[in-house]
Amino acid sequence: MSKSPYPEQVTLLPYIGKWLLIAAVVAALSGTASAFLLIALEWATATHTDYHWLMWLLPVAGFAVGWIYLRFGEHVERGNNLIIDEIHDPKKTIPFRMAPFVFFGNIISILFGASVGREGTAVQMGASLADQLTHLFKFNSVDRKIILMVGISAGFASVFGTPLAGAIFGLEVLVIGRMRYEALFPCVVAAIIADQVSLLWGVHHTHYVVQSIPSITTWGFIAMMIAGIAFGLTGKAFADITHHTSAVFKKRIPYAPLRPLIGGIIIIAATWAVGTDRYIGLGITTIVDAFNQPLASYDFLGKMAFTITSIGSGFKGGEVTPLFYIGATLGNALAPILDVPFSLLAGVGFVAVFAGAANTPLASMVMAMELFGAEMGIYAAIACVVSYLFSGHTSIYRSQRVDQSTNSAIADGTRLSDLVDKSQK
Repeated sequence: MSKSPYPEQVTLLPYIGKWLLIAAVVAALSGTASAFLLIALEWATATHTDYHWLMWLLPVAGFAVGWIYLRFGEHVERGNNLIIDEIHDPKKTIPFRMAPFVFFGNIISILFGASVGREGTAVQMGASLADQLTHLFKFNSVDRKIILMVGISAGFASVFGTPLAGAIFGLEVLVIGRMRYEALFPCVVAAIIADQVSLLWGVHHTHYVVQSIPSITTWGFIAMMIAGIAFGLTGKAFADITHHTSAVFKKRIPYAPLRPLIGGIIIIAATWAVGTDRYIGLGITTIVDAFNQPLASYDFLGKMAFTITSIGSGFKGGEVTPLFYIGATLGNALAPILDVPFSLLAGVGFVAVFAGAANTPLASMVMAMELFGAEMGIYAAIACVVSYLFSGHTSIYRSQRVDQSTNSAIADGTRLSDLVDKSQK
């Protein structure tokens, strides 16, 4: 192998130029898609608030989306798990239709009252749009893996306004215990540019304020560990019950469009039974309230139940925003028990339940600092790491692989879904 006559830094220039261009293109596409998504979701939320009777059409809307996916989009229905599998084991380009399918599916879910999030939509749009460049740039298998990671980072960063967390999420979410640093530069570039592109479209992200961040004390450290355990177990419960609910719907109702129809009926009945609509939709208002005032101690359970039913029955969207809701309201409820300011623990819970449910502690603690300020870093770091450990080998993303496991009996490279299959035998 001949040695280059040029310094290593000079030989890096073509690599930098190549991925700077590609990442910028992906970021422009993904940032624009996320901006349109956020604007459309804001409209859907406002419209549902003004016309509550739309709730009665939720089963019909669910059936329509389910039928369209069955008829035209069966290959893309696996969403984020399809993207993760394609990165680990590339087979075929992700169809472009994933982007419009999940976009309109998410809008319809929110418009008619399902309890879903938005990150799944942004990530799927980012990855599917990015993968369309595979043929244009003649990517090999290695470059294609990177471009999909770039799309994930750009989508996550632009939908939440957290570019650093978005970059790390695209690197961290694929494998538990390892990050692919060959994609670090393009993921960082894409996340930053995508966030700026979405802002140029006039998007305004929700501003959450932690009113008091005291200096860390011995009790504060212990309280974050105790809370982290609760957050991790909650994230685990959410992921496990959601997957179990989805499996039950698929087993009992073979015809896919009927699943969200029945799920919609259950959601309507539950909303009527509890006498409030605070557990449907994105729930941003309640998340903001969790930082500003004490809430009912059972709010996190209500959101879990409605979101698990919505996603488990087949409504389209994401899990992360509901996890923010669950974490913030659970933190709000635990604050007086642990003698911690409720806005502080609401902020920590906001990211820590997500850290446990998605196995992304690094992205979650960085997100806390981007959203709430650098002072939150030490609190978020403790809770996110403990939450990640106590959530075990479970995840909202069943296609994640295990690289460095805390359990020596689990082989590196094992899919989380395979662990579930073995445990059920």
